[in-house]
Amino acid sequence: MEADSLNCLVLGEDVEPGQPEWDLFIKELRREMTVKAGQKCTAVRRIFVPENKMEDTWKALTKALGQTTIGNPENEKVRMGALAGLSQREEVRTQVRRLLASSQMIYGSLDSVAVIDADPAKGAFLSPMLLLNATPFSSEEPHEIEAFGPVSTLMPYKGADEAIELSKKGKGSLCSSIVTADPNIARSYVLGAATHHGRILIINEECAKENTGHGSPLPLLVHGGPGRAGGGEEMGGIRGVKHYMQRVAVQGSPSMITSLTHTYQPQARQLVEEKHPFRKYFEELQIGDTVITHKRTITEADISNFANLSWDHFYAHTDHTSLDGTLFEKPVAHGYLILSAAAGLFVDAGKGPVMLNYGLEECRFLKPVYAGTTIGVKLTCKEKIAQEKKLDTDLPRGIVKWYVDVYDNTGESVAIATILTMVQKKS
Repeated sequence: MEADSLNCLVLGEDVEPGQPEWDLFIKELRREMTVKAGQKCTAVRRIFVPENKMEDTWKALTKALGQTTIGNPENEKVRMGALAGLSQREEVRTQVRRLLASSQMIYGSLDSVAVIDADPAKGAFLSPMLLLNATPFSSEEPHEIEAFGPVSTLMPYKGADEAIELSKKGKGSLCSSIVTADPNIARSYVLGAATHHGRILIINEECAKENTGHGSPLPLLVHGGPGRAGGGEEMGGIRGVKHYMQRVAVQGSPSMITSLTHTYQPQARQLVEEKHPFRKYFEELQIGDTVITHKRTITEADISNFANLSWDHFYAHTDHTSLDGTLFEKPVAHGYLILSAAAGLFVDAGKGPVMLNYGLEECRFLKPVYAGTTIGVKLTCKEKIAQEKKLDTDLPRGIVKWYVDVYDNTGESVAIATILTMVQKKS
């Protein structure tokens, strides 16, 4: 069960009126209070401000809220519509009255609201309401009661530790935001408040044009407080979809898992044929298609020439006198030399279905390769991803991921990687 989420927005101690972050703070608050008439589970219900900026905050926020026109959303001038229904409006009013037991109204009204192109008696319209609570540590109402509408409570804090403690009094919130230009303030707040929030947004001028806002998570984010709001993982985003799906863990051999997932797993069976996989069109390739290459011995000249060609003269590759106390017995081959040498071994040079090298993923260098080491490569078709044509003139094609296993004369892997190629379709 998800209970109320009393999300908070914190103004950093470094932010002063006139700074870009100050304007962002006021803008964010106004938006959070008025979008969907404040009827969002992520809306800001608690506002924490340094005590010496309380007056500046309520004056600026009152001015911003005063510019919010309410009424029929079909009217272009209207910026906030009605609540979900008359019963919901009465519920919000009831909760506000409970909040007023320890707070005071500094903007808005419970009973009157000016509307445009609408009937305030028939529509579930409500004025944005800003409350002030001067004693947030001794008042439980702002941290316990949610008025599910355009209602937020402004509260003071003294120092970063108090801001963190007040944020936690929500007993687990979906999200919190802090407006600050100071990385140290941001770090302190995130590390202190993270235990009680599913998501924390840091707002400053640098990310102003690109951040999604306090109440709008990105699909890849966990979004749910580890307390009473969301159980640690809210339903917003891709992760939330999993809550509606039956999931199962499957165990089996690498070959069986490869067959089930259509993605090659290391140690699965490999299909070795006379025809090189690079000579096959996208449709002809099978997961597990493998070429086992000829072998090549890495020489001191190879290492020296690669250093001169790449300009990578890192001491471990070129300096025999600086290896005491290191992992290396003697100058070691560059990792990218090994990867390049591997490509020289597995690439089929003739023109064919492979159109280009598309990229490199998951590259690891596992074991030093010294001069005199002989390497070989097993190149295996790992995964196939079909691509749609963007233009009529585009060649039909897909992306093929290849598992590259570079091994030495002992049979141990010295490097592994996933390379991607663009491969033409036959049709």
